[in-house]
Amino acid sequence: MVQMTFRTHALQFAYLSAAFLLLASFVSPAHAQSDIQAQIEEHNAKIKAIEDEIATFQNQLNILGTQKQTLQTTIKTIDTSRAQTTSQLKVTQNQISASNLKLKQLSGEITQTEYEIELDRQILAQSIREIAEADTTSLSERIFSSQSLGDLWSAVDSNMALNEALKKHTADLTDAKEDLSEQRTAEDKTKSQLTDLNTKLANEKKQLDIAIAEKNKLLAQTKSQETVYQDLIAKKRAEQKTFEAALNALESGLTSVGSVGIPAIGTGVLSWPYSAEFMATCRGKSAALGNNYCITQYFGNTAFSTANPQIYNGSGHNAIDMGSPVGTPIQSAASGTVLGIGNTDAVPGCYSFGKWVVVKHGNGLATLYAHLSSINVSSGQAVSMGQVIGNSGMTGYATGPHLHFGVYVASGIQIMSLGDYRGATSPCARATMPVAPKDAYLNPMSYL
Repeated sequence: MVQMTFRTHALQFAYLSAAFLLLASFVSPAHAQSDIQAQIEEHNAKIKAIEDEIATFQNQLNILGTQKQTLQTTIKTIDTSRAQTTSQLKVTQNQISASNLKLKQLSGEITQTEYEIELDRQILAQSIREIAEADTTSLSERIFSSQSLGDLWSAVDSNMALNEALKKHTADLTDAKEDLSEQRTAEDKTKSQLTDLNTKLANEKKQLDIAIAEKNKLLAQTKSQETVYQDLIAKKRAEQKTFEAALNALESGLTSVGSVGIPAIGTGVLSWPYSAEFMATCRGKSAALGNNYCITQYFGNTAFSTANPQIYNGSGHNAIDMGSPVGTPIQSAASGTVLGIGNTDAVPGCYSFGKWVVVKHGNGLATLYAHLSSINVSSGQAVSMGQVIGNSGMTGYATGPHLHFGVYVASGIQIMSLGDYRGATSPCARATMPVAPKDAYLNPMSYL
């Protein structure tokens, strides 16, 4: 009886000792984690301040967009756009720093959890060894060595309590493993987000380079003189008028295609050609633009096209224009195949689409993206909805950075030069571009 009672108490003592060691060995990372959390909050505060700065720049851009087109205003627009992009770059860098700190914090928590699991494993192993040693005494030996049945049941109760404690440890160990698995999943997700941020950062650096190049190009063209700039604008307008007349003559002679086989109006088969984040900023410009989508000119006989018939040859605007800083990523409005790309600026004196991309979609529609600063796709390439196909700019005939977004009946659009049809002789005659019969042009708002 004395021997068995001693064994039971020894077992309980071993269990309690192991548990005490677990608590004594636990080194709380609270202080270190608190420091990391403080750094994360500091980065978040910086991000908020920079985002406020970006909003201020956007307000300046909105105001500049309503001012007279002068050299000073245009350069100021580019400078403000560049400053906005720089601020966006700072936001991304701070987001990456905050993500790195979060990863560090999470790694510390995982290390501590693994340490606790190892201690639990050692305690469990020790307890199992103690039970194995106790189990070498048979039940009959315990009965005959007991001085009374009360002592026997007391010993049995003690063993049962110990077994329950071990079961609880096993359950705790399982929960700890599950928690560790969840933390590792969260860490993987954070790493994935960090990778996305790195991609965004690289793209924003590209935007900044593009904005600088656009400004330098403008200064080189005008030599910083207002009179030279106004002469350049007048020349562009004259050339644009000639181009529009030639394009109108060509498209008027193309075979009509009708609208059979295209989606019904209002079905929303196309997405906006910008990221959700950019489109969210458009709501802040509604007071200046009169809409929530950054649209600066609608499709058809708009006020601008009516006031400037010499530009659109009296036929109205054949797309929608959406204002955006130079270098803003442009996304494909739907999945499809790149039908063609081009750069009318490569032909001296041709002021039209500038850098452009046409994507043909499987739903019977095709979309045009023009005045780009850069093109990220090639002809024949398959693209998915939301894939970045280029960056906004002000190439071709553009009085400010924006996207010319057109929608066509896919069966009617062709990629050709004006000189391929009836021997056009305008400066744009050798420039390759998308053309289509008049009834192939569709109002983008009907499908967005």
